[in-house]
Amino acid sequence: MKKLLAALCLMAATMTAAAQPKVYVTRDISPEALVKIYKALGVKAEGRVAVKISTGEGSNPNYLKPELIKELVFEVDGTIVECNTAYGSGAGNEKDERNTSANHWKVIERHGFLNYFPVDIMDEYDEIRIPVNDQTNIKYDIVGGHIANYDFMVLLSHFKGHPMGGYGGALKNLSIGCASKNGKAYIHSAGKMEKLDMGKLWTPEYVGNQDGFLESMAAAAQAVVNYFERQKGIIYISVMNNMSIDCDCVDHPAPVKLEDYGILASTDPVALDQACIDIINRQKVTAKNDPTDLLNRIDKQHGIHTIEWAEKIGLGSREYELVSIDK
Repeated sequence: MKKLLAALCLMAATMTAAAQPKVYVTRDISPEALVKIYKALGVKAEGRVAVKISTGEGSNPNYLKPELIKELVFEVDGTIVECNTAYGSGAGNEKDERNTSANHWKVIERHGFLNYFPVDIMDEYDEIRIPVNDQTNIKYDIVGGHIANYDFMVLLSHFKGHPMGGYGGALKNLSIGCASKNGKAYIHSAGKMEKLDMGKLWTPEYVGNQDGFLESMAAAAQAVVNYFERQKGIIYISVMNNMSIDCDCVDHPAPVKLEDYGILASTDPVALDQACIDIINRQKVTAKNDPTDLLNRIDKQHGIHTIEWAEKIGLGSREYELVSIDK
């Protein structure tokens, strides 16, 4: 009987481990490493491929540089896709902002993306609503209308902090990143504002529900995933470099206090974000590497709740197997 119980326990443990999504990791941050980790996923980008990144606010130096990502974009024959921000940086420098298509195109050109790739601002001309499974806060997701031009998405995220979400990774890139200006307002207000009204957006009436905002991000992220899974597919890659506590959407971010770590990739966005958070939690404080401010920001904004809620609604798993592709 004891042998039978032991065998059953071993079988259960093996099945659990097998069911866990894999998160691939390399400590190398290079164009070649991005291609290598993409190939490690074993999922080929097919059809009309969108590569979703943040092109970065005009004076923000931390965005993923075109020279770093170009070999991956060439490999998948992709188009860089973005959406406009809902608001200006507050710095008063229109040339550095991305809240209008005209300004955004100037930043995209200045940051060098047009030297290498076709680029598409998905909400430049229109927006569409796509369904959400979880309607706790939002009833649909409002995304850039050009999303309909693509069959497959490579979600290429820069992992870092974020003033409102606590951190920015795959889930934020899927949700806020793919949302139109109105869609961003809808998510930030946890479903209270369907059309952007800058006079009301940051009032307590509309942004007083922090957990509702985070839950709305998870629901919107799931909507985008569902959209592409009904097409040809979607994969997720996150680069852990230049990790300020501020997002790439902040015009003048706080200084970087963390050393660059590497690149992670998965077919599960929840596992990917959780792995990045776990890596930050394991960092030791040294003279050159201090995760304290980033961890404090994540805690202050309850950022982990986005991941918790994403798992709760069935978007992915917080349990994962970390697989190094480095020899």
